[in-house]
Amino acid sequence: MSQLFASLCAPFRRHAIVVASAVAVIALMMAAGSAGASPDTPVPEDTPEALRRTVEDAVDKVKPALVRIQVVTLRYQDGRAQRYLSSGSGVIISPEGHVVTNHHVAAHAANITCTLTTKEELDAQVVGTDPMTDMAVLKLENEEEREFPYAEFGDSSAMRVGDEVLAMGSPMALSQSVTLGIISNTEMTIPRIARGELTLNGENVGALVRWIGHDAEIHRGNSGGPLVNLDGEIIGINEIQMALGGAIPGNLAKEVADELIEAGEVTRAWMGVQVQPLLRHGPHESGVLISGAFKDSPAEEAGFQSGDVLIELAGEPVEVRFDEELPLFNQHAADLPIGEPVKAVVIRDEEEVELEVTPTEREPARPDQRELRDWGLTGRDISYIMARELQRDHQDGVFVTSVRSGGPAGEAQPSLSSDDIIISVNDVSVDSLEELVNVTNLIVEDTEDTVEALVHFERNGEEHLTVVELGEKEIDQPGREVRRAWLPVETQVLTSRIREQLDRPDLSGFRITRVLPETTAEEAGLQTGDMILEVDGQQLTATQPEDYEELPSLVRQYREGDEVELTVLRDDEEQIIPVELPLSPRPAREMTRYEDPNFEFTARDITYMDRVDQKWDLDQEGALVEEVRSGSWADLGELETRDLIVKVNEEPIEDVEDLQAIMEEFEAEEPEAVIIQVRRGIGMRFLEIEPQWEEEAV
Repeated sequence: MSQLFASLCAPFRRHAIVVASAVAVIALMMAAGSAGASPDTPVPEDTPEALRRTVEDAVDKVKPALVRIQVVTLRYQDGRAQRYLSSGSGVIISPEGHVVTNHHVAAHAANITCTLTTKEELDAQVVGTDPMTDMAVLKLENEEEREFPYAEFGDSSAMRVGDEVLAMGSPMALSQSVTLGIISNTEMTIPRIARGELTLNGENVGALVRWIGHDAEIHRGNSGGPLVNLDGEIIGINEIQMALGGAIPGNLAKEVADELIEAGEVTRAWMGVQVQPLLRHGPHESGVLISGAFKDSPAEEAGFQSGDVLIELAGEPVEVRFDEELPLFNQHAADLPIGEPVKAVVIRDEEEVELEVTPTEREPARPDQRELRDWGLTGRDISYIMARELQRDHQDGVFVTSVRSGGPAGEAQPSLSSDDIIISVNDVSVDSLEELVNVTNLIVEDTEDTVEALVHFERNGEEHLTVVELGEKEIDQPGREVRRAWLPVETQVLTSRIREQLDRPDLSGFRITRVLPETTAEEAGLQTGDMILEVDGQQLTATQPEDYEELPSLVRQYREGDEVELTVLRDDEEQIIPVELPLSPRPAREMTRYEDPNFEFTARDITYMDRVDQKWDLDQEGALVEEVRSGSWADLGELETRDLIVKVNEEPIEDVEDLQAIMEEFEAEEPEAVIIQVRRGIGMRFLEIEPQWEEEAV
């Protein structure tokens, strides 16, 4: 399934390596005979020039309604909600600014920005999504209450193999493009030889969708863009690429979009039968084969049995001899009246048997996930289908989808892991994710420390106990070592090879590689290239690289403020240079650190050596970024390790304490955007981060 899903026209991600070239809009526009023709010149039908003008008219109708969609997508993995930048295509279908696109483009979005053909960028909100058809509807920001240009749906059932179509969208996140092709297949399905399904949120998209196959060139990023007929009407929404492009038929897309706009979700009936096409060598010529009925489902209660052949449902004959006919049956079953009994006729033991089934409302196959920071894990509720897959007869508990290494759940003994089911905490049952959130809040409220909790969980049918320290630990501030006397130079050992090249095999000691600025060594007149042979008359014996600690160890025996006399060889002359010894500067490992829980990065105070190594002014202030978690808001905003944060929203940052104070203010105020100014390399950069402050984690 993963290989198949990889062939989706999936959103183009910024971490992908892209080799992109502009796709020619239509080769026929360059055809001979078009030169010199005016727009009003009559042209014969069925000529390249006639087709060119037809295409131009169709493009003109739809192009103003195209949008390029940029999405901050949430992925729940490694115990965290991680954020990545992706893109797709869409088309406006109403003057109010409703945009249709794919579920896999928009469903897990933290925020969405749409670029219109006018280059204008507008925020958008998700109205609703439907994983079973891979459809989604967005609503453009419209504070001015203006009317947007929009495209209209045509009748996709009227399209035939060989009809010319236009694929429109934003491949590889480029500006809008158009490609021309023909319809190759009006009822394309995923073949059995592929041995997989196109699944989204646990739903098999091919159960309801028969794609319009076409050869108009599409790429990653075309997802959600319209497939258009030569009348300028939407007859499909592009979704997949499997040798041919595949578009969700426009009639189905419109039906789903209308319901999403009206209700925010799509409601479907569910009987609980498992079906497949009739066997090739079976005795039946019509109907659909019932392979099974889920336990406690309406179908089981109605008396459906494995091996039945369903020939009539709700007064409609059933005909599923081939894979291509199965989606039509599933659509018919999904449209049954919920809660109302319907008649079904099956063939069983060569006799017709009449059954009565009362469909229920279909629930999602995979409920949405959520991050629980106090646990260091992500989880979801257990659906009916999941419970059956897990061979459970109930849906109580929270299904763990991922665990963060080093987090509370990951550090427990035994640790929690993916696919575990949490069933109680401190002897309080947790039947759902919401209940786990509430129990957790009661345990950790009014304390800044971690709290131990007894956790009862299931794993592979067994029940286990463990203890989890709930809550986020404060970052450990390092202890400080005793500071000792220090000679403010950097050196290398005078090895045998160096001495041979210098023609001074008699030497031993150290060569100065750098005199640190604004120090007593610089004041004393030490220079790069000086060779230190003695300290207060004590000869240095270092001759091998491993002897590098001899000079620092000797110096550390002195006290701060002591003066030492260095015997230095310079220009083949020995001289005595007195140097006062200051205290050694604090190393990086002793600097105060801050870990931001919302943007997920770690920074520390800068050291004297940071300033020297980066050639900053010695009074340079700021907080040095040490770590940026993958998929975090900081990562998304392009904050990088070794960046020096100097301002946040125009507030100067002197040190980590300043940084922590302003970031904690943001957590309370929830600003729309955070502007971080950083020093990076030889330049400065402004990073704009637009976080989603709604509570995504607990």
